[in-house]
Amino acid sequence: MPSAKDNMEQDFGPVLDVKIPENEKLARSGKLVDAIENLLAVEKQTRNAEDPKATGKVAVAIIRLCFEAKQWDVLNERLVQLSKRRGQLRAVISEMVQEATKYVDQITEKDIRINLISTLRTITEGKIFVENERARLTKTLSKMKEDEGKISEAAKILQELQVETYGQMEKREKTDFLLEQMRLCLENKDYIRAQIISNKINRKMLQDEDMQDLKLRFYNLMIQYHTHEGQFLEIYKSYQSIYDTPSIKKEQDSWGPILQKLALFIILSPYDNTQSDLLNHLVLDKNFEQLSSFRNLLKSFITVELIRWDLLKEVYAKELTLHFGNPTTAEDKANLWNVLHKRVIEHNIRVLAKYYTRISMPRLAGLLDLDISKAESALSDVVSSQAIYAKIDRPAGIVVFVKKQDPNDTLNTWAESVGDLLQLLEKTTHLIHRELMVHNVKI
Repeated sequence: MPSAKDNMEQDFGPVLDVKIPENEKLARSGKLVDAIENLLAVEKQTRNAEDPKATGKVAVAIIRLCFEAKQWDVLNERLVQLSKRRGQLRAVISEMVQEATKYVDQITEKDIRINLISTLRTITEGKIFVENERARLTKTLSKMKEDEGKISEAAKILQELQVETYGQMEKREKTDFLLEQMRLCLENKDYIRAQIISNKINRKMLQDEDMQDLKLRFYNLMIQYHTHEGQFLEIYKSYQSIYDTPSIKKEQDSWGPILQKLALFIILSPYDNTQSDLLNHLVLDKNFEQLSSFRNLLKSFITVELIRWDLLKEVYAKELTLHFGNPTTAEDKANLWNVLHKRVIEHNIRVLAKYYTRISMPRLAGLLDLDISKAESALSDVVSSQAIYAKIDRPAGIVVFVKKQDPNDTLNTWAESVGDLLQLLEKTTHLIHRELMVHNVKI
């Protein structure tokens, strides 16, 4: 009787070349069970000899016979049996799972596919060496649920995967899984989880040339999220990232609509130093030479002049309606027009604060094209955002844009001004004397 050492040194190649074709022929003749039992005996020998190559070849042959005979229950049973055999080698399980995974796409019956996927997911659970295969199977199962209209169930299935921890998965495939998780969360209106998943994606990695398509997918998903949250500045930044993508900048048909979105959403963003800097930087983009209407729109918010709301709607109605037509409901569309109107009012208030120190409330309301109560409310909002300083004297109906100084502060300001004037006078006198001496002029 051969020893274990002899088995380990034995070459099973010639044996397999005979046994596998022999049992394949037996299975095709209708004796599948006998063929499997014969191959299981061979598998035991190769497994005890710790020959992963030979064992894997036998295991793959067994499940292939089940697949070709369309014995789906037997296929699932043998997969579980082979994976749980004593001392089964990792390489064998991996090879067997990879082979069975190919069958998933070849099976057309939905129930049979789901059963096979469930079996393979059970086998691969908790095994790091087949984590990639498990992830792909889970994605396939999730897609099947989504096709059935079960978005919530599809999202839940895919969220089981923590692909960011997978060390063997390539970064592109890993990012693709995370993007799919994000998409399903947004479809399921689970915006909090979508935002959490977005933080797992490395933005710097998306700048690689071979990741441009994933970068565009990512920022389009982020636009959906920020649109729901009403974060216009973040929407602008997402469009800016899309605009900076080399594949987008190649043709005007690609970058033109994006540049228009940039102009629109930077205007819709609340005013602060960041928004002001981005607005002034954006208007310098040379591509706006081919989009003169949007460049003029941007310049109107940079120029320290009042914007007439009715005139703006009339001049830019076509361009703005084109973009405001994207929201899903009439309510969303009306909301964007209201936000734009609000930004125009805020701009006009900042302009008035530069030109006036005091103004009556009726005059302010008239310049803003609002009634007095709405003008007061708009002014209060701008002051609360600390964009300007203002105080309203309601009994007198006066708005004051200049902060009242303390007498001591006023005296200190005068003293500083007088000191600066004396220094300037002393410097001027010195320069005059120096010129007189250089030219030897006597007075």
